[in-house]
Parts: sequence; structure tokens; C-alpha cells
Amino acid sequence: MKIKLRFPKIRNPFASPVSLKKLQNRLFSKKKSHQITWRRVGKYALWALGIIILLIVLMFAWFAKDLPTPGKIRNLAAEGSTRLYDRNMQPLYTISSADKKRILIDQKDIPQVVKDATIAIEDKNFYNHHGIYLKGIGRAVVFGGSRGGGSTITQQFVKNAILKDNKHNLVRKIKEAILSIELEALYSKEQILTLYLNEIPYGGNNYGIEAAAKSYFNKSAKDLTIAEAATLAALPQAPSTLSPYGQNVDRLIARRDLTISLMTDQGYITKEQAAEAKAVVSKFAPRRDSITAPHFVLFVKDWLVDYFTKELGDAQIAEQKVESGGFDVVTTLDLPKQQEAERIVSAAAGKTLKSAGASNAALVTIDPKRGEIIAMVGSVDYFQEQFGAFNVATASRQPGSSFKPIVYSAAFKEKYNPATTLFDLRTDFGNYSPDNYDGGFRGPVTIRQALGNSLNIPAVKILGLVGIDDALKNASDLGITTLTDKDRYGLALVLGGGEVKLTEMTGAYGVFANNGVLMPTTPILKITDSKQKVIYTHEDPKDGRQVLDPQVAYQISNVLSDVEAKKPTFGRTLGVLTLQGRPVASKTGTTDAFRDAWTIGYTPQYVTGVWAGNNDNSSMNRAGGSVAAAPIWDAFMEYLHKGLPVEQFNRPSGIKDVTVDRLSNKLPVAGSDPITDIFASWQVPTDKDDVHVRVRVCKENGLLADSSIPDELAEERTYTNVHSEKPNFPNWEGPVLAWANANGFNNRPPTEKCQAGSVQPTIEITAPTEDQEVSGTFVISAAASASSGVKQVEFFIDSIAVGTSTASPYEISYNANNLSAGSHKLQATVTSNSGSSATSDIVNFDVSTDSAPPDEVSKLLGITAGGQIIFTWNNPTDSDFKLVRIKVYSGAPTYATLYRTVEVSKPSQTATITGLSGTFRFVVHTVDITGNQSDGIERYYSF
Repeated sequence: MKIKLRFPKIRNPFASPVSLKKLQNRLFSKKKSHQITWRRVGKYALWALGIIILLIVLMFAWFAKDLPTPGKIRNLAAEGSTRLYDRNMQPLYTISSADKKRILIDQKDIPQVVKDATIAIEDKNFYNHHGIYLKGIGRAVVFGGSRGGGSTITQQFVKNAILKDNKHNLVRKIKEAILSIELEALYSKEQILTLYLNEIPYGGNNYGIEAAAKSYFNKSAKDLTIAEAATLAALPQAPSTLSPYGQNVDRLIARRDLTISLMTDQGYITKEQAAEAKAVVSKFAPRRDSITAPHFVLFVKDWLVDYFTKELGDAQIAEQKVESGGFDVVTTLDLPKQQEAERIVSAAAGKTLKSAGASNAALVTIDPKRGEIIAMVGSVDYFQEQFGAFNVATASRQPGSSFKPIVYSAAFKEKYNPATTLFDLRTDFGNYSPDNYDGGFRGPVTIRQALGNSLNIPAVKILGLVGIDDALKNASDLGITTLTDKDRYGLALVLGGGEVKLTEMTGAYGVFANNGVLMPTTPILKITDSKQKVIYTHEDPKDGRQVLDPQVAYQISNVLSDVEAKKPTFGRTLGVLTLQGRPVASKTGTTDAFRDAWTIGYTPQYVTGVWAGNNDNSSMNRAGGSVAAAPIWDAFMEYLHKGLPVEQFNRPSGIKDVTVDRLSNKLPVAGSDPITDIFASWQVPTDKDDVHVRVRVCKENGLLADSSIPDELAEERTYTNVHSEKPNFPNWEGPVLAWANANGFNNRPPTEKCQAGSVQPTIEITAPTEDQEVSGTFVISAAASASSGVKQVEFFIDSIAVGTSTASPYEISYNANNLSAGSHKLQATVTSNSGSSATSDIVNFDVSTDSAPPDEVSKLLGITAGGQIIFTWNNPTDSDFKLVRIKVYSGAPTYATLYRTVEVSKPSQTATITGLSGTFRFVVHTVDITGNQSDGIERYYSF
């Protein structure tokens, strides 16, 4: 029997010309389009919805065919472990999900507080959705999976437990959504939550809530408190970054408190319970892993997670890839050097640190030419229960004075140089008056002296001159990332007022060591995947950046390696701040109340930074960087350089040795105070010193001398014109002018011209008079004056000096018996305080043979009243008697200083002397016409 199959006829729409015409009219008709109606809109909407549903079904079918079934999730295994090696291929640690600590517990053993905390922070609508958030899926579609999209707990479980491609893209997001919907269909919400809490990673090798509870709190999950449950719920977002044993414990506690707040908002706990939970100080069980160079290894793991997060766009996927990607990672660590660094730091705990009142220390060593971390010690003992696991090397701490070179290098980019003078004086910077470490002030100091001796006030001034913006930019250029809140920092920034990381400070000093080139700090040399494909290498680094002019880098190195510049302050500790037989640049730092001690130093081969102190920020025993940190730094740097060739810091060709004036920092002139130092090419001055000014003045009065003043009456003098670093700022200018006045630097150049008639002193002989006849002891006197004051009057008889008087009245006594009888010539020369001089006209006098003085007065009586005395007497009867001369002497106890002379000519027999105060010696002489003077009668009176 034959069966005939008839196929339905399919009409060809193009077979008929009529049909073609209809099609042409429909496509190209110029008639107006039909109006849009609700019916037509509904029709199109139904078509669109149908197409969308069809696409979803097709995508579901397409992607679901290759996915593992949810029932197989307990048999899923990791691809491979990630192995870490040091630079010489010595094994350090294995990061492995194969070593998962997972303790499966039943749904009934998971306490409600754990479920509540997890739902509150991860998926508050967990009980209301069907496995996905459409909003999150939409975001993934729009952005191609490059942005996380509010994953549900179901999606997170799928992502961590089932999917293995470690890719964060649209395809994975679709797969994730499909599996999540399947799970929601196959399992109850409580079962899914149990699966999630048994599988999710909580950091390290801890997978599942029970393993995490036992590792971190040494208890079962069923015994967790609200605070502990919230802490564990906070971890899955970034278990490595938020590890209780890492440096971000503060971020973990912040996320714990956020979880507690969300639990309150969502009605799981009361406000009172929340407040009590937030007040709990979390105490974690000590970590006891078998791990080499633990702080460095964890630092490397964080680095790897960050590296793959940038590639994948999802931190959780990145962590999964690090743990199960099967990578071989060659790190930059040199294991023998690391072990020696750990030994030195550990040994210091019982000696150097203990005596300094410190309990912890950290060390980082970097190869500045490559940016590679050679050694990293994050604490004295990683396994110490109190704080050992906390990595201080990557923590933010205040650097004290070790930050000063960062600011000075910013200043060296401008006109400032090692010879620039700054005034180390008490200065009010606007409700901020810093002190130096010793409370002293040194006046003008060069930057070399200021930085070498770590003086605070000059450092604050240089930051004020450079500006905080430029200083922060320079710090950022040097690789410091933590100083981001400009409004927090004032001028105290230069003294370490902002928190930085030891790793980044060490890297910044590496810029100085590497001629101004920043090599980004890295712990990785090479990453090879499971197929032996190199996916990252640092063998030939090309990411170095010239962030500082080589001349500036050399100037910093030159100053920090200047032993003589450091001696005044660090003379007793130079042994631990220098290296034997080689140049080394070093700087210490100490924060307020001795809470942090730093020492960072470098050669061209290595740069090492050391921090010492207490993790709880308590003060040490007044121990600074040179006491607490420097011995550790010195011991390790001596070890590192043993057997290495000596390398000098590279001096760029632009650096010049220049002599300048100390105060002006300009080219010296006559009278300058010259010093020589190194200058960058743009710092070399061309102007002459304007602090020391040479001016031609009249010798006598110091006024400006023009060309009308003869050279013998004028001279060149040096004057000083001292000002502060900011002359227009009274708070800066006032202390400097006060210092100048107190130290003889206030002699500003004159502005007034001297007149021709006042350029030299005057002198005239008053006794003896022309042609006077003298005999015996006679008085020679002169009247003298000078604008600057009389320094002395010198008398000459026949051009031979016979005596000098330095006080008015200008006179001397001379015995005529020393002269031959007859005529003689008398002259006097006056010298002013300014050094100018003048000579009197010649006075001729005669010497007689009469040398006998007259008799003394008789009946001498002195009557005192207040500040005066009245003398009375009887004159002698000698025929040649001329006058009575009363000399008043002061100056106990000898009373040998002539205070005043009073002469009373005959026939008067009384004299009144006023204006007396104190005790005086009075000698009453008689004098004859030839000048012979009696020995006199002596009396003492007090007033």
C-alpha cells in the first residue's frame, strides 16, 4: 500500500504582479501613514513581549545546557593553588582553596543572628525575590558586566561555589542569573541561605560560617554574639582586605557597625542591642598559620587581588581567582635578607625597643632603582596575640620630621637651595608657635644646617614659603597617596602632621636615591598561570617616572649625607645614622609626645625605612627616631651593604659650587659673610648682596659723603639691611628685626648727606695762653668737640707728645722743670669717636726759672648743704700768688678720677660747688703767676 504525502502549497507572494504592486504600494506609497491607535500600540507591545520572552527562553536554554546542576555543588573542586616564591625561587607560601577549612553544619545549627546579620548587609530582600534583582541584571546588560549589579545572596553563592571561569562579563552574569533562578526553584530560601553560609569565603582558608567562627573567635557559630555575627557578615565583601589579621581592622569594624545599624533598621534587633553590640571591642583568636614572611605574603595576596580586580571588575571573583587560579608568583623578596631583617627587629624588642618604651617596630627595604621590595617586617612577631598580625609597614602613621625632606625638595624646585638662610626664631604663624626639639633658637641658619639638625621653625617657614598645595603635590609625585584631605593640614604638615605609610615614605626616599625617578613599589617579579603563560613581569620595568629633577634629588642626598651638618644635634648618635666607609643619606622623625619614631636612609643601592613605637599610640620614654628606630636601621643597612661596592650619589652636571653671602644668598660684595654650597642650575644667583651695603660716608658723622668731601675726611663703610623671609608679614618680620637690633645688625645705611663744615672735629688750646710764662707744675688744657663725640685729646710740646686726656675738661699737668728755660711750642690733636682728627693752632709759651709754689691757704672750712659745698679760706701772702684751684675727685676707693676743677682768683676767698652726689675727695691748691702749684690740702665729704 502506497502512502502519498502531500505537502501544503506555499503561495509565493512575488509570483503575481498584483502582489508585487501591492507590496510596492505598501512600502513606497506616498499616502499619509495611518494614525496611531491604542489597539495598534497594544498589538506591537504584545509582539515585543513575545519576542522578549522568546529571547529569554532561548538564552536560558543556550546557557543552561553547559552549566553544572545545583545538585552537584558539593562535589565542586578548585582548579589549583597559587604558589608564592622569593626572588631566588625559594618557596614562601601556597594560597590554596584546596586547603579550605570548611565545617558543614545543618540548618538548625546556624543561629538566627547569623542569618539576620548576613541578610541585613548582603540582601535585605532575600525572602522577597526569586534569585535575581532585575535592576542588577539591567545594569550588567547596559554596562556589559563591567559594573557589579546588586547581587543577591543566591547569586553570590552561584558566583563563589559553581561558576569557574573567573570572568566578570555579561555572559557570566547571564549564567549566574539562570543558575540563581534554578536554585530558587529547587531549594527553599532557608536551604539556599544554609548553602551560602556553608560555602562563602570568610578570608584565609576559612570557608563557611562554622570555620570562620572557630578561626576568628574560637567558638562554634551557634554561640556567636550579635557583634561577632555582624563582624563575620562584614567579611565576605572583601575577606582579604578586611581580614582581622590585616592592616584594615578599622574598616572591618566600620562595616561591622554598618551591619548592626542595618539589622536595627530592618527590625532584627533593638536600638539598645545595637548600641551594646557596637560598644564591644572585638578580640580575635591568635592566628597560627605555617607561613614564611607573613606580613609580606599577605601584602602580596592583597596586591594580587587588587591586580585581578582591575582586570575582572569584581573583588570576590578576583579573590577566587587568586586562591584557585594555579598561579606561580615570583616575588621581589630576598628570603635570606628577609630572615635577617626579622631577626634584627625581633632582637630589638628585648633591648632597644624595651629601653625606649616601645613594643613594636616595622621595617621596609626597597631597591630604589627598580622599586622592588627586598624585605618587609610588619611587627616584631607576627604571631604575637596583641598586635603581631597587624602590618605597621602598610599602616598610616604620622612621620614626624622624616617628612621634612619631602617639603624641602619642593622648595629646591624653586629658588631655595642648601645655602638659603632661614631665621630660627620664635615665630607666631597664626595661633601656632612651634618649638625646636631642645627649646632653643639659633638665629639665622642655612637650609643645610636646618635640615641636617632637624630644626622645626625653619621647616615650618619653608612650608609657608612653598605653600601647602605645592608641598602636597610634591608628596603625591613622590608616591605618597594618603595625604588627600588638604583642609586637615596646616603648617604642622612639615613636622609630620599627616599620616603616611612606611612603604610609601620608603619609596619616596627611593626617589632621592634614584636621581629623581620614581619606580612604583612592587612585591612581584613575575606571574605565570597554570598553562605556564607569563601574564605579568617586572623583569624590565618601564613604568618609572621622572618626578623630581636630578639636581634636586642630589641636593637632598647631599644634605642628608652631610655628617658635619648633623653633628650639632646628632653628634652622639651619628654611629647609627651612618654606614662605615660609604656615603649614606639618613633622616629621623619623632612625633608629638614621642608616639612614633622613624629612621629612613638610603644609598644608591638600597633604601630602608624603620618605624618604632606602640600600636595603641601611647608615648615612649622620650625616645626619638635616633634612639628607638635608628639602631634597627643601622644594623640591617650594615648587613645589606656588606661586600657591596661603594657607590657615590650621582652629581648631575647642572650642579655648581657657588659662593654667596650668608644672609642674602646673593653674590658677595666687600663686607659680605661668604659661604660656599651646591646650587642647581636655576638657583645660581646673578644679583649682588643687598644685605651688606658699602656706602661712602664722612668719617666724623657717618652721613653720606658726596664728591665734595675730600677722601681724607671720608671712608667706605659696610652697613646691614636685614629683613625676614616675609618682610610684609609682621609676625615674621618682628622677631628678625629684634634679633638684628640685639646682635649689632641694625646699622642701616644713612640717608642724610653730611655738610662740609661738620666733617671734622674742632680743638683750641685754652691754657697756657699765648706767650704766658710758666714754671714748676703747670696745667695744659684745651676745648674740643666732635659730632660723633671726642675720643681723646693728645698734647704736644715741641712736637713731642706729653700727655693725653680722654674726658672733659681736656687737660693735663706738666712739670716745666722738664723743659729748658725759654720759648716752647704747644699743640693739641683731637680724635673723634668716628676716627677723624684735627690739630689746634700752635700756642707759644715761656718757661721761667721760678719753680717754687706759693704757700697753702689757711683756715680752710667746708660747709655741706644738700648737693653742694661752700669752701672758705685765707689766701697766702706770697707776692706772686694768683689763684686757688680746687680739684674734685670721684671713684671710690682711690678717688683718683678728676670729676671737676674750680678756680678762684685772688682776692676771693670763697667757692661754692653744686650738683654733688656721693662721696668726693677735694684738693685745694694755690697757684702763682708762673703756674707753680702747691701740693694742696685734702678733704673728703659725702653728699
